[in-house]
Amino acid sequence: MNDLSSLPYRPCVGVMLVNQHGKAFVGMRIDNRDSGFWQMPQGGIDRGEDPVVAMHRELAEETGVVADLVSVLKQMDEPLRYDLPDELLGKLWGGKYRGQEQTWFLARFHGPDEAIDLAAHSPPEFCEWKWADPEQLPDLIVPFKKRVYRAVLEEFRDLI
Repeated sequence: MNDLSSLPYRPCVGVMLVNQHGKAFVGMRIDNRDSGFWQMPQGGIDRGEDPVVAMHRELAEETGVVADLVSVLKQMDEPLRYDLPDELLGKLWGGKYRGQEQTWFLARFHGPDEAIDLAAHSPPEFCEWKWADPEQLPDLIVPFKKRVYRAVLEEFRDLI
């Protein structure tokens, strides 16, 4: 692979799903379960897909939470980008992207915890989940996404 910096960013959505107590959903990825890192639901936007539709699809796939159980409180005005670290460049997403450009949403979860089903989609992405204090989010995520999580927290803090 020649100039990886010329690769595009993968269009993506992210969801800060918060419960009625102001805690945020985080999951531990199955493919990275020994890392100790947790992340909020996120995933790619399909070609021609509306970001709101993608957000609901990704949320349902990764957590089992359907649209009827959430209300969208806010969508960030501008997407956030992150670059993959050198050791992952050219390996993830078929080597087609240098990182992700994420449109973030804040959504309130109105259902019972029992409505969360990590096995709703096959294969599942998360092996564990928990509700976390939003202020802890930047400390829970992989280092190369910390800046994004800080920006998301700053943007949504007053609505959580």
